[in-house]
Amino acid sequence: MKRFDVVIIGAGPAGGQCARKLTQAGQQVLLVEQHETFSKNDFSSAATPLETLENFHLPETVVGSFWQNLVIITTNVHQKWQSPTPLGAVLDFTKLREFLATEVTTHGGEVWMGYRYLRHFKENQNTMVELKQRSTGEIILVETQVLVDATGPTRAVMYTKKAPQPNYLTGTGIEYLIELSETDYQNYSQDLIFFLGHRWMPRGYSWIFPMGNNRLKVGSAQLNRSHEWVNQTQTLRSYVELLLTDYLTEIPYKIINHHGGMLKYSSGLEDIYYQDNIIAIGDAVSMVNMLGGEGIRHGMQNANIAAGYIQDYLSGKITNFAGYRQEIKQTYTQTWNWSEQMGLSKYLKYSDQSIDKGVYYLKDLSSEDIMAILFDYDFKRLYKAGFKYLRYKISKIWTRLKLKLNLT
Repeated sequence: MKRFDVVIIGAGPAGGQCARKLTQAGQQVLLVEQHETFSKNDFSSAATPLETLENFHLPETVVGSFWQNLVIITTNVHQKWQSPTPLGAVLDFTKLREFLATEVTTHGGEVWMGYRYLRHFKENQNTMVELKQRSTGEIILVETQVLVDATGPTRAVMYTKKAPQPNYLTGTGIEYLIELSETDYQNYSQDLIFFLGHRWMPRGYSWIFPMGNNRLKVGSAQLNRSHEWVNQTQTLRSYVELLLTDYLTEIPYKIINHHGGMLKYSSGLEDIYYQDNIIAIGDAVSMVNMLGGEGIRHGMQNANIAAGYIQDYLSGKITNFAGYRQEIKQTYTQTWNWSEQMGLSKYLKYSDQSIDKGVYYLKDLSSEDIMAILFDYDFKRLYKAGFKYLRYKISKIWTRLKLKLNLT
């Protein structure tokens, strides 16, 4: 039987980054991935600001495409913020996870592909992890001092199938990867495009992202709740195909693949962060921002934090992970709560006219302001647009008053 300091279940960005940090620190780590190859669950849109590459020491080989313009399109409004230099990247989700896994093996860790987590249990004070090799059905036991749940929304390690879980805010997304001619692709190769409003996606948003190699990601995501203005919505697939037919009008394309998934977010970050020597990271503790659904860099940052506590636990400096839970709550709760409330309002409560006006009054903001709002959640920047909207409302009221006074 093999023994490890740490066994991490799930080789997504959070699991891979946690394993990477721990192996770099000299820990004996096993990273377990249920799929035989990373290309089998290539489900993330993966748009991120440029500093993500520097912050996590990621090479350009994990980048699908760089982008330098931001576009927001509503039912009746089209706004574009241009930059002379790149603002961000669309990561290649497969290559990102492959890179992290390679980093783990380079520093002496092990990566087991095609192994499914079954259960864990204690035996003589040791934690045993039961894995099943998917291709052969063979059951394998390994022993570990720390077990990490990086299984994402399924939270397969931290919660048994019958265990009660927090009330989740859930969302569903679907995305096509399409291939265009080189000439057509160049028209979209620099733009990160978001679609809002009742026409494009009443309960969420849609997107078109450049992916390099003449390919675009075209997707839609929605919250699984009712809308105050729209009684009946179409299928997610219908909204994706609406982008293909009504926005990418008459452009020949080939569908390379399509994929979808579900997001489960614990409002107030009330997930279970640890139990004894088990610790959860990434989407297993709601490390995704509900305003835009962005989770990769947050999951990786969360993994860095967790790795520090795991090292302290292994060295005997701490006896539990209470400090980890406290730090995550202090770091994220306020911003995540603001983002959640803004997302619920924008996606479920706003009229189409309100969405149009909201985006229209962003037009005088700089690309730096829009980046800060979308990726840093710096909502104070909205005041610049808000003041102009307020002046407009006051002028309209004043005009009506003057008209009324003249009539009387």
